[in-house]
Amino acid sequence: MLKIVVGGQIDKKEVAQLIEKHGEDKVEVSVKGDLEAAMAMKNGQADYYFGACNTGGGGALAMVIAMLGRPNCSTVSMPGNIMNEDKIREEVQSGKKAFGFTAQHKETVVPVIVDELLKLNQ
Repeated sequence: MLKIVVGGQIDKKEVAQLIEKHGEDKVEVSVKGDLEAAMAMKNGQADYYFGACNTGGGGALAMVIAMLGRPNCSTVSMPGNIMNEDKIREEVQSGKKAFGFTAQHKETVVPVIVDELLKLNQ
């Protein structure tokens, strides 16, 4: 079972619901404040981090970047710019552990990330 923590500044409940929907019974999702979510990642209490904000990288990823380092994090969407599906899958395959995106792109990016995480962790 994959343990996924949701942080970020906005739409945490909606992001968690999307992860649960697309992860079916293979994910365990918890919603936390940014610092608590980043600490869960650092301490090995969560496998992956998802966060949404208005920019996709600032409030969505700031704390987890500070805790895990930029190489472990990926901004998969920003205002007016969303990674294509193949690039998102590459980010997951490359070992990224934290994913930030704009809230308006959550319904596009979350299913792709979850699908690739499930493939990677079979």
